[in-house]
Amino acid sequence: MAVSFALSADQQHLVQVARQFAEEQMRPLADAVSAEPDPLRRALLARPTFEKAVAAGFLKGFIPAPFGGAASSGVDAALLVEEWAAHSPDFVISMAGPLIALMPVYAAGTPEQIRRFVAPFLVDAGAPVAAMAFSEPDGSVNFDAPPPARGISTTAVPDGDHWIVNGRKQWASHLPGWDGDGPDLMTIVCRTPGGVSLLVAERAHLAGHIEVEEYLNLPGLRGCMTARIRLHDVAIPKENLIGAEGDGGVLTRNAFFASGASIGTFATAAMRQAFDVAYRFATTQTRGGAVPIIEHQSVSDVLADAKGRIEAVRLLAWRALDAVLSGDPAAPELALHSKVFGSETAVDVINDLVKVVGVTSYDTAFPLLRHLNEALAYPVIEGSNIGLRRRQLQSLFTAPGYDPLAASGLS
Repeated sequence: MAVSFALSADQQHLVQVARQFAEEQMRPLADAVSAEPDPLRRALLARPTFEKAVAAGFLKGFIPAPFGGAASSGVDAALLVEEWAAHSPDFVISMAGPLIALMPVYAAGTPEQIRRFVAPFLVDAGAPVAAMAFSEPDGSVNFDAPPPARGISTTAVPDGDHWIVNGRKQWASHLPGWDGDGPDLMTIVCRTPGGVSLLVAERAHLAGHIEVEEYLNLPGLRGCMTARIRLHDVAIPKENLIGAEGDGGVLTRNAFFASGASIGTFATAAMRQAFDVAYRFATTQTRGGAVPIIEHQSVSDVLADAKGRIEAVRLLAWRALDAVLSGDPAAPELALHSKVFGSETAVDVINDLVKVVGVTSYDTAFPLLRHLNEALAYPVIEGSNIGLRRRQLQSLFTAPGYDPLAASGLS
């Protein structure tokens, strides 16, 4: 069968529906978020839109079809994410919490665990949220390093039929949930007697056992509910252990392949919006000259280079997300390239577009800096490029039998 990059009729319809929802609901939300100085109040502004998205069935689009959701392919997921992230990437990150938090459940959960933990996100009403409680305030890139390194410092101590969890977490969206008593589901990376492990805490386990130390005020992705929290004496039933004790390292790394691949799509959305701003500026502004500035070769060259790189990142992200959700053996490498190449390309491209516009872009009332601030987050969130993602690529490259053509399907 020949490879085709043409969108099917269903995919074209998905783009239209997603774009309409984004323009009607997320564009006003983004404006409101921009005007609100308080980080908690900013995050809470998203809840009415979140509820509308759930009612429209969009949350099921982040749950793979084999587990009852509507995510049938990685390309479909990328199409949805790009349309929404073009207007409000912080909203998408909040809604996509189950994409990461449930990945270990899909991979190693029992049928009963899968049924129970996925059920809250197959609803048609409300605003259920999930969090992958991985990162810690002092950094977690070496979370599974052997002694004498500290590694992950959140602990889970067995106590009868429960694990008692204590520790601090940061960065994952919606760690406090909407009301400070936690999300509907939290997958916690912690240290048990058997090593780094994963426990799933449900909202009933978390309520009353979360202390919010600070809601973080971010320069980009400002609508994300990003906080530093302390978990104190969270009692989680022993049957909520995912896999076996000590499986947490592999399960955690694998959980971030989907989100890593999706960063290429977030990067595409930021570049797409920034290009639109710069292109409109270049075709309408003369800056005191006789012709629009796009007629100067240097300006047109920057726009041409930017557009080519946007298209390249988009196609790489499609391929990477499709590989992850379909279980393609090439998924880890493709996801890493989508994360690293996509995020760093976005920073370079948008910075070049800033130069096209010139000093006008340095005014916060002009929309270009917003997209640059979004892009600056992408090399460091979902696993920093230097601290983690390039190290993962190094591990792939140095593994016995590595085939450079395997990811392309040409080996």
